[in-house]
Amino acid sequence: MVESALEGRVDRLVQLIAERAEQSGRSIAVAESLTGGQLGAALAAAPDSGTWFRGGITAYHPEVKYTLLKAPRGPVVTEPTAVAMAESAARLLLADIAVAVTGVGGPDPDEGKPAGTVVLAITGGDRPTKVEHLACSGDPIEVMQQTVEAALEAVLERLPPAS
Repeated sequence: MVESALEGRVDRLVQLIAERAEQSGRSIAVAESLTGGQLGAALAAAPDSGTWFRGGITAYHPEVKYTLLKAPRGPVVTEPTAVAMAESAARLLLADIAVAVTGVGGPDPDEGKPAGTVVLAITGGDRPTKVEHLACSGDPIEVMQQTVEAALEAVLERLPPAS
């Protein structure tokens, strides 16, 4: 799975993130659920990631989201959960920018939401926290890959353009 997640588009996004993070001096962290660590693995594989990637929290079980990441108790595929995950990751991992993803990977619905439902939050970079709702398609692996790509795009958008 790691090899396929790092191919093509993900590789290009990670390369651009690495360049922009290095140039801007910004640090990045992640909090992820349905991606199971794949987002953090993609960033950790980037050139010189040790200088700008602070790390990630894989909060797969809801209780971890509630206790460690301060998500409100209840359904976890929600805006408040994604925001709490991103903001807590930034705080706990001392990062300038943090992205979080929570969702329903599938193949079955969960919390009354169809497979492919994803909530992404990004915080930092001198802008307010932003939330995106994604409707991914395909099997669980494809949903995971689409989520990783969307999260990387959100991080890239938060970083200052390369000079």
